[in-house]
Amino acid sequence: MKKTATAAWSGDLKTGKGTISTQSGALKSQPYGFNTRFGDTPGTNPEELLGAAHAGCFTMALSNILGESGLVPQSLDTKAEVTLDKADGGFAITAVHLTVEGVIPGATAQAFEEAARKAEKGCPVSKVLNAKITMDAKLKS
Repeated sequence: MKKTATAAWSGDLKTGKGTISTQSGALKSQPYGFNTRFGDTPGTNPEELLGAAHAGCFTMALSNILGESGLVPQSLDTKAEVTLDKADGGFAITAVHLTVEGVIPGATAQAFEEAARKAEKGCPVSKVLNAKITMDAKLKS
């Protein structure tokens, strides 16, 4: 399976503007630029998109792992916090912290934590990232 996304850019780093699109059309000419990345201008940025991809991938992996144990989540809510730090004269994504809360009938906190740790290490987005990835898992009743 191969999926694509595209980016188009015009101008210099600080005043230029770009758009990001996805093959599925979920994002179509979504604006991004210096101010959407480092400021608070509406639009998206690579770190936000990476966080969305990681949260989605991890959550699906967790659902699968729970299902293999006979547990069906009523709800799983995941937040991925992506850290962009200045490093070596440039910038680097240095960490991703996942926070997940789940409502899973019949689950114990230990079973949920074990499944979440397995998903954290096993989801394809986690495997591709070189950043330090951490996570908090909380089973809600």
